[in-house]
Amino acid sequence: MSLVRLTSGTAQGARSPSRRRIAVGTLVLPAVGWTAVFFLAPLILLIAYSFGRIDIITFTVSWGWTTHSYTQIFQSLYLSAIGRSLLLSLGATVACLIAGFPVAYYISLQRGARQLFLLVAIIVPFWTSFLVRTYAMTNLLDYSWLGGGRALDTPFAVGLGIFYTYLPLMILPLYVALERIDPALRESAADLGARPVRRLRRVIIPLAMPGIIAGCILVGVPSTGEYVIPSILGGGKVLMYGNIVADQFQSTGNYPFGSALAVSLMAVLTIVVLVVRRASASREAVA
Repeated sequence: MSLVRLTSGTAQGARSPSRRRIAVGTLVLPAVGWTAVFFLAPLILLIAYSFGRIDIITFTVSWGWTTHSYTQIFQSLYLSAIGRSLLLSLGATVACLIAGFPVAYYISLQRGARQLFLLVAIIVPFWTSFLVRTYAMTNLLDYSWLGGGRALDTPFAVGLGIFYTYLPLMILPLYVALERIDPALRESAADLGARPVRRLRRVIIPLAMPGIIAGCILVGVPSTGEYVIPSILGGGKVLMYGNIVADQFQSTGNYPFGSALAVSLMAVLTIVVLVVRRASASREAVA
């Protein structure tokens, strides 16, 4: 009788892991299917189009598997747009870091209801439509406060729009990293004679580096391919990479070249993110 029970228990134990795997697979299947249909399939289609060639007369795509579309990227018009996009993205990211770090640090020092109120104040703008917030800035930038000149339809307006839109995405990861710092470390540094600037440079910033890296990625990556803000605040006069990609699909109809532009941007940004993550992991391992 005991042998039968032991055999039955062993069989149930053998079936249990397989049942768990089936249950886990059933739960994961919708997410995998969603990702495959709405992310992997369009990405594969985009890559396939990027190696095609378009007939400028009939606008039909022929699948010759050529790199002609990629070689067009190195024309001066597109290189200047790439440089402008990188410059505006870098400037907005640095501005968000400089402005967001003190705000995040101040919030991390608060407790209770005050901290909750400040966090809600940072998140509240996301409750409003992105388009509505961007269009609202046109009224503020129609006439600049600097000498009464018009700031709209300028690179400054686009950079300010990116800064305003993505600033919360910098503050929140910085807050998470700063809030995890043990207050005893700051107190120990003060007891050892470190002044506030030295404590900031030698203790707080190194410990907050994961939040800094995460914030820079969250701001820098999407702002590089930004399309809506340059279209609204730039008035079509400030040409960025995202606008060129959109024009190839919507106006010109050159799907292979538009796909090549999009794939190139994704490849560059993916390499940058991987390098940054690798450097961050190495830094944490050393620490």
